[in-house]
Amino acid sequence: MKNTMRTLLATALVLGVAAGPSVVPALASTAAGPTGGSASVNTTPTAAPAEVPAAALEAAIAGLPTADATAALVRVGGTDGVWRGSSGVHDLASGRPADPAGRFRAGSVTKVFTAAVVLQLASEGALDLDRTARSYLPELIPAAYAGVTVRQLLNHTHGIPAPDFPGSTVEEWYANRFLVHDPEDMVRSATAKKPEFPPGERQHYLNIGYTIAGLLIEHVTGDSYEDQVARRILRPLGLRDTYLPGANPRIVGPHNHGYQTMTLDDGTVGLRDVSVWGTTDGWAAGDLVSTTADLERFTKALFRGRVVRGPLLEEMFTLPPVTAFGSGDPAAYSVGLSMKRLGGREVWGKTGGRWGYNTAIASTRDGSRVLVYSVNSTDAKGSDMNQVALNLMVAAFGRP
Repeated sequence: MKNTMRTLLATALVLGVAAGPSVVPALASTAAGPTGGSASVNTTPTAAPAEVPAAALEAAIAGLPTADATAALVRVGGTDGVWRGSSGVHDLASGRPADPAGRFRAGSVTKVFTAAVVLQLASEGALDLDRTARSYLPELIPAAYAGVTVRQLLNHTHGIPAPDFPGSTVEEWYANRFLVHDPEDMVRSATAKKPEFPPGERQHYLNIGYTIAGLLIEHVTGDSYEDQVARRILRPLGLRDTYLPGANPRIVGPHNHGYQTMTLDDGTVGLRDVSVWGTTDGWAAGDLVSTTADLERFTKALFRGRVVRGPLLEEMFTLPPVTAFGSGDPAAYSVGLSMKRLGGREVWGKTGGRWGYNTAIASTRDGSRVLVYSVNSTDAKGSDMNQVALNLMVAAFGRP
């Protein structure tokens, strides 16, 4: 029934969406704001100027829009102090300053919310992290993946490959941006292939584990994934500007436009407005829409044990003792989060990327410094980290 309703809703929404903007001004001709100058950095004073690197943070987002980013929204909090900043433009056509309260696509930051719901259900005894996914979904998970546990879905050690999608380039993805992807079909596509490795032996960061986790949430609760996230996290924390869009390809409410570099209709390479784009391929792994204020509130609550309570919170701060599939590097992903050493200390968090948008939440374990940003990247989902986003991470925490 949930799949039928999801498909009907998707069809209704997509039929109401136009083909999207056909003309995007060239960045070089629209970098100037309404008065002719480049968009300035808007900041608020820090609560502890000696602790928060305000000058470095301001420098990290100065001069937008640039070739690789059109806007940036940043919040730094924690016991070290507070800093708020925004830069760039709301859209290239008008050159209006970026809205610091604007909503954006948070991409894989969604996984933190999904993991938190699963851990809550585990604490309630509704599911067991050590039970296999197939024991809950026997008609969906085939025997070839009978040994994959719920925990392995969440820490990317399951060995299930990615599903097939139509297209492999940004231009092909754009042409198919309104396709509605059913989560069960994505799981069938992935599990029809051979395992990449035996479960628990390697780590490979992919969305598919969280797609299955979303279906597990629906199975054990008899409710939709979206309703469970709202009931367990969004409403209790007062995250009023955060929502899961389903099949609606538009960002509801105020938002800064996202642009992506790609080959245009005339054969030239330029920027296309990609603000309207379906996210059903991400679903429980990557479809969240939020704001920096909401994500900062969520991150602080999570790290303080207000979202996942008790010993199960440590699952989010425990890296599996395996190496990465392909590279052989030590595992970098826990349940929901990832860890990097920056400035000589452990920084835990999650990055996310959707076309036109890069997002991150990051914090020291003790909450002394929390960083949340949204960068409207023109190279989102690229092989390398967006330079503005990288500069922000280094400014906030230090170099690796």
